[in-house]
Amino acid sequence: MTPIFHRSQGGAVLLVSLVMLLVLTVLAVSSMRGVTLESRITANRAHDMKFQNVADAALREAEFRFYGPGNLADKLEANAQNCSTSNTLNPNGLNKPCLLEIKTDSLLAFVEQPELISGNFLEVSSSIWMPYRGTDPEAETEGDAYYHSILADEASNAAVNAEYGGRGEGSGTFFYLNNGKTGDSMYLQSTHANIYLGLNN
Repeated sequence: MTPIFHRSQGGAVLLVSLVMLLVLTVLAVSSMRGVTLESRITANRAHDMKFQNVADAALREAEFRFYGPGNLADKLEANAQNCSTSNTLNPNGLNKPCLLEIKTDSLLAFVEQPELISGNFLEVSSSIWMPYRGTDPEAETEGDAYYHSILADEASNAAVNAEYGGRGEGSGTFFYLNNGKTGDSMYLQSTHANIYLGLNN
């Protein structure tokens, strides 16, 4: 018969198990925090992209309103009625743009607080932003997108527009600066050029 010797247990296995469990718990908690942070970043990015897409769609509508030869006078001179919600978008291209004139020395101040000039007097002193609704004037867009346009010569670039006398006749190449925004968090700008043959053509 072989004698059995009992050695006293030091509890090392239990201690190692507890340390490993603690390490695994810390790793799991940090991984969960990382996943939560990534989820928030992804949601925020998706939110920003949606707002940017809506503001970009508003810019496209601002540009689309200048297409075609119709309503040429409204494409060259600011008109208070064209910046009202009753000015709906026509798919046939016969549209009137929301064209503004700068009444301040700072273009940035104008973008934030535009003023519409009709004739020689200030028609409206508050912000003028045309609401974007696409072809459905009753449609609601997420983020409430708005837009307006100005002639490039109103932004101190008179040399790029029609030559002297051309603007009065409505003939030449005209450059436009379009501003679009979604809420107060997303501002976009675009430029485009249109060639017009004149008011009498």
